Amino acid sequence: MKISLEEIDKSNYEAVCDLDVTKEQEEYVACNMWSLVEAHYNSGHTCKAIYENGQPIGFLMWVLETESKISIWRFMVDQNHQKKGIGREALKMALEEIAAYPAIKEIEICYNPKNPVAKDFYASFGFKEVGMDEGGEDMIALIKL
Repeated sequence: MKISLEEIDKSNYEAVCDLDVTKEQEEYVACNMWSLVEAHYNSGHTCKAIYENGQPIGFLMWVLETESKISIWRFMVDQNHQKKGIGREALKMALEEIAAYPAIKEIEICYNPKNPVAKDFYASFGFKEVGMDEGGEDMIALIKL
């Protein structure tokens, strides 16, 4: 299994938009098409396709929130490619890429607090919960670099 993070462009955006999570996960994950539109019209957004053996099978988007903080806003692996360790490898690669920005001191992620799988998964990378977001819907977790 060869995992990579690739730029999204006219050659692969349709394949990225066609990726889906399971029905049970839909309420937790934004549509990839919406995320690409959002990134196009806002500055500081970075989108990456998660590839396995040359095929797009997932999506990541992070946003420069401040000069020293990046937030991971989107992260998904297609339902047909889950439970193979791809998400773990892709997030590891994304965190390494983000940490390479010299000014970045914090990486933030948020998730539904009713999703124990997400909590344990992100904690395994060193994310520490810091409290709920302003709307009181999502848990915010940070890695300090």
